[in-house]
Amino acid sequence: MFGSEPSYSAKIALENFKKNNVKHIIELGAGLGRDTIFFAKNSIKVTALDYSPTAVEIIKNKSNTLGLSDFIDTQTHDLRQKLNFKDDSFEGCYSHMLYCMAFTNSELVNLNNEICRVLHKDSMNIYTVRNHTDADYKKGIHRGEDLYEMNGYIVHYFSDEKVKELLKGFNNLSIDYFDEGSFPRKLSLVINQKI
Repeated sequence: MFGSEPSYSAKIALENFKKNNVKHIIELGAGLGRDTIFFAKNSIKVTALDYSPTAVEIIKNKSNTLGLSDFIDTQTHDLRQKLNFKDDSFEGCYSHMLYCMAFTNSELVNLNNEICRVLHKDSMNIYTVRNHTDADYKKGIHRGEDLYEMNGYIVHYFSDEKVKELLKGFNNLSIDYFDEGSFPRKLSLVINQKI
């Protein structure tokens, strides 16, 4: 959908990871792996999770073709379920538009708790969400909370307040705003640090 170039948010995340000497991250909702590949090419080991077995297979094939299989581990996983990792397993977490999938507020709280559990102390959780300035916000069928369905696809939209509600176990370092795509989508880039 967004091509094969790394996202703007992945470039910002890489700067932060490099500055903090991060060597191993978990990426949630990795999709077809455009950001996964970017991190791996920059010597960061990535454990990439996605709900779609097809997406996971595509990432695996790309990593083999590009000689990056030592840097990329893939798993199919439903992020409504507990993460299959021990406490303090990762030095960082990254996700691009994962939080704005069709998760309820309580599912987001559970996901945030799981991310906090698997991260080392002082590690960063860097994620992006579509925000309330997005042109599609409040369009389509309202599915409760800040969830709206258009063309069979449900999106969860975020205010800064909602971002701050998901801070249990974290301090917020920044919330920045950017556009992506020709539409464009209006996104918030959130950087949180585990306490």
